[in-house]
Amino acid sequence: MADGKNLFRIFMLQIIVQSLLSLHAEGQGLKAEVIVSEVISDVMAIAPSLSGPLLRMHFHDCFIRCCDGSVLLDSPTNQSEKFSPPNLSLRGFNIIDRVKLALEKACPDVVSCADIVALVPRDVTVATKGPYWEVETGRRDGNVSLFIDPITPVTGLRSFTSNISVLKQSWALRGLNTKDLVVLSGGHTIGISHCSSFDSRLYNFTGKGDTDPTMDPNYIARLKLKCKPNDLTTFAELDPGSFKTFDDSYFKLVTKRRGLLQSDAALLDDPETRAYMIQATSEGSTFFKDFGVSMVNMGRIGVLTGSQGEVRKVCTKMYYS
Repeated sequence: MADGKNLFRIFMLQIIVQSLLSLHAEGQGLKAEVIVSEVISDVMAIAPSLSGPLLRMHFHDCFIRCCDGSVLLDSPTNQSEKFSPPNLSLRGFNIIDRVKLALEKACPDVVSCADIVALVPRDVTVATKGPYWEVETGRRDGNVSLFIDPITPVTGLRSFTSNISVLKQSWALRGLNTKDLVVLSGGHTIGISHCSSFDSRLYNFTGKGDTDPTMDPNYIARLKLKCKPNDLTTFAELDPGSFKTFDDSYFKLVTKRRGLLQSDAALLDDPETRAYMIQATSEGSTFFKDFGVSMVNMGRIGVLTGSQGEVRKVCTKMYYS
């Protein structure tokens, strides 16, 4: 009888300990999210133009290997993902470092850089009047980052000139569907793009000095005033007029043949993506809700957990390097 009572006490003690540990972990998680939110709020107050790049960083991280923070790693010979051509336009790495520094002071060795790259986009979206969603956490950081991966055919990052078939194939390869593709393309409602990313549509679409016939001629004329041939420094707003505000106007522009990038215009070439863009600008639009769902879906790509990977102390350096 006594043994039974002792076993019961031990069992109850284990439950209490597990509950306390769970509450502690939950408390740490909530504390971490508050810290991330505070840092991003300060950043957005003085540098709102970073909202687009910080949102895109999560995509660039997750689509290569997995959502493991590998896009943040430095390399003494510039041979990591960060230095690969598709990632050279990314900005805001110093903001990720700033968030990590604040987190390490408050709760060291708890929040991975991969989780920071997932949390920051949510907070910049909210800061630009977009939707809020619950971010899943618990990712571990990867320790492999290769220059070649983002430019590898099929599995690398797709270019701004990709057609709808290539885009759908790329997203399907990561376990994402066509709806995720069009919904997350809506993230182009904030941010900018260099003229070099779309100047062929203005000046030499088929190699004969012509323009892209699928683009609104009036829009082409406006863009030519800003972007001259072979301009490598000037940029244009992805969503003219509200590029610092998260809204549905990106879809309105694309449906009017005013999508800036060729990959934006490609969304008109598929019945499902086209239909969604029309729905997203209509009464009863579910775009804001859908965006949060698709961001969570993307954030699940091949995550490292448990004993896999590490939790870096400095996001640009491997812990064991």
